[in-house]
Amino acid sequence: MKILVTGGAGYVGSHVCQALAAKGHEPIVYDNLSRGHRWAVKWGPLEEGDIADAARVRAILERYRPTALMHLAAYTSVRESVENPSLYYSNNVDASATLFRVVIATNLIPIVFSSTAAIYGPPQWVPISEDHPLEPVNPYGLSKFKAEMMLADLDKLYGLRSISLRYFNAAGADSGGEIGEEHEPETHLVPLTLTAARDGTSIKIFGNDYETPDGTCVRDYIHVMDIADAHIRSVEYLSQGGASCVCNLANTRGYSVKEVIKTAERVSETSINTEIAPRRAGDVPVLIGLADRADEILGWEPQRSDLETQVADAWNWMKTKQQ
Repeated sequence: MKILVTGGAGYVGSHVCQALAAKGHEPIVYDNLSRGHRWAVKWGPLEEGDIADAARVRAILERYRPTALMHLAAYTSVRESVENPSLYYSNNVDASATLFRVVIATNLIPIVFSSTAAIYGPPQWVPISEDHPLEPVNPYGLSKFKAEMMLADLDKLYGLRSISLRYFNAAGADSGGEIGEEHEPETHLVPLTLTAARDGTSIKIFGNDYETPDGTCVRDYIHVMDIADAHIRSVEYLSQGGASCVCNLANTRGYSVKEVIKTAERVSETSINTEIAPRRAGDVPVLIGLADRADEILGWEPQRSDLETQVADAWNWMKTKQQ
């Protein structure tokens, strides 16, 4: 199948394209490269453009006639979304609406949508299942919520089938070290911790007095290649006539900030300096997801759930890109 991948030059998007090619599909990357990387596009053509540019999107759809769309183009920083909410509503909501509108008018193809666990807000129970109330507490989570609601409405009105994948914390990298995570600025714990190991700097721990076993926040980390595998299964499910749905992507187990740091120390064989900082507003003690629905509908379950594997793959990528 030919698959149009918006945001295919980004962290998750590039791993999705790699996985698509490995399965014999052809990924067509559509990315404005504002946050993605040209070097990450290796498995199909790169078409530069913005999802808000309706004419450009239409031209790409007409040129390639893809079988499906994977929509990963989005801004993803919670902190940035709080500091600049209009940017997130403009890009993640308004531009997505333009993209969906052009798909409906040009080529009604199913959509695999990159969503987030931030859509849930503070957990009312753990592990979090898909029927948990949706109460996002930041513009990033709210922007993904609005995009999901658009897709649900468009399915009812036009028959635009979609599957929304609600990731928990993406981590790791291609095990071969060919691609990996690189953001500017970096906000994710695993690469920040490994950068501290590499450079001899310190890593901040935001709060060490939570009601968790070691006092630090616990999060559910999911390997980026497992996320990529879920995208492949999703597009194949939709191509076979599968109905619209939402699925969590999670390991259903959590690791604390201190556990991540200790794992990074073992993997890098380096002692990492830490600095205790005040709690961040909005951080909850524990976020763990339930992924039974992905197993039931897609036959998906994580194959790289071990934190050591995730950190080792990220470290391998970090060393590779220095060479």
